[in-house]
Formats: sequence, structure tokens, C-alpha cells
Amino acid sequence: MQDDATGRTLTVHEPRAVPWLSVALGFGPMLPFVAGALAAWVLGGDLGRIAVTLTLLWGAAILLFFSGVRRGVSFRTEGGATAAQIATMIALFVLGLGAVLAVALVREAAAALLLIAGFVLVAVLDPIAARRGEAPLFFARLRPIQMPIAVVSLVALLACL
Repeated sequence: MQDDATGRTLTVHEPRAVPWLSVALGFGPMLPFVAGALAAWVLGGDLGRIAVTLTLLWGAAILLFFSGVRRGVSFRTEGGATAAQIATMIALFVLGLGAVLAVALVREAAAALLLIAGFVLVAVLDPIAARRGEAPLFFARLRPIQMPIAVVSLVALLACL
């Protein structure tokens, strides 16, 4: 790292392999989706409804987190944030916030659809962003495996409603 009066120059080596911590922190948060969908189907009734609500809120929290990740990465993008990074961040934020509002308005199906759209967006756009230098390189390998867990679980949850 070099610091001078005009700014700072960073030299970074970024591995293509998914770091072990990102494996744990990437797949660990997917487990509540699976557990929530299973609980909704198995428990049914009031407990099943609670599982649906908690799973949808978890999904919204994760999608909002991804929005923040996208914005955070944009701060370190060479040449500054790109329009694609900002547009993706806004889209993920709007979908996540929309899901929270849909849960609050007891519109679980709408919340699930918004979350499915958001996680599909992450699965498609993060590998593209990784190849363009707008996201960590390992996102190209992680997201296409990670996001279908959330999507399939949310589809199962939607089918249970």
C-alpha cells in the first residue's frame, strides 16, 4: 500500500478459489431457508405459519445484506463504483425491503416471489460482476451453487402457502 497527498494505491491479489471462511459464511446462512421450508411443510398450522414468516424475514435480511455487500465492494472497485454495481445494489435493496413490507402486510406469497427474484438476480449477476472486476472473483464459483439453495427452498415455501 502506498499513501501520498493525493490518495492511496492498493495492490491486491485476489484468489479465484472460494476461501474457507466464505464457504462457511456462504452456506451457513442458506440452512435456515431449508429448515424453514421443511418446518412449514412438516409442522403445518400455526407453527408452520411461524416458520414461513421467520424464513421470509430471514430471506429479506440476507437480501438486504447482499445489497450492502454490493455497495461495500463498489468502494474498492478500480476506477470507482460502476453503474451496474449501483443498479444491482438498489435492485437488491428494493426487493429485500419489499419482502419485509409484504410480510408486514401478510402477503407471504408476494414476499416469497420478491425474494426468489432477488436470489435469482444474485445467482446471475454476481458471476458476471466477478468476471468484470466488480465483485470478488470467487463469487463466480460460489453464487451459482449457493443461491439455488435459497431459491428452491423459497419455491417450496411458496408451494406450501
